[in-house]
Amino acid sequence: MALALVGAKIPKVGDMAPPFEITLVDGSKVTLDQLRGNVVVLNFWATWCAPCREELPLLDRYYELQQKNGLKVFAVTTEGSLPIYQLKKVFAMMKMPAVRKISGPYGQIKAVPTNYIIDRSGRIRYAKAASFDLEDLNANLVPLLNEPVPAS
Repeated sequence: MALALVGAKIPKVGDMAPPFEITLVDGSKVTLDQLRGNVVVLNFWATWCAPCREELPLLDRYYELQQKNGLKVFAVTTEGSLPIYQLKKVFAMMKMPAVRKISGPYGQIKAVPTNYIIDRSGRIRYAKAASFDLEDLNANLVPLLNEPVPAS
């Protein structure tokens, strides 16, 4: 998935998250503005990446348990993975939405898995090329999920 934007700045921890539009596998679209008030994880993964294949089920289960608390997780399949149509069985088993494409500066991924966490107010709180384990998810997400939803 070639997503680099000319002149686009790579999102960094502490910055307000740059706008994006996600096109899900089912064809629906989601923007960052629609996600305000939620804690958002953008997980960039590849089918050939062993740590990604271990992380994906963990993220999916975590999402299933925490979505009622305002967690949104999006699995973004990167270039070099199997074609989307070959991943339908995987996507059918997942609770978290599978992404067909994402627009915005988030596609300048140098390694997979890469994860971004965006807090309820739209600020990037985590941006790293590394896989999560349960301890990482709890340490990074529980405090954000406990924060109140900002007034609009």
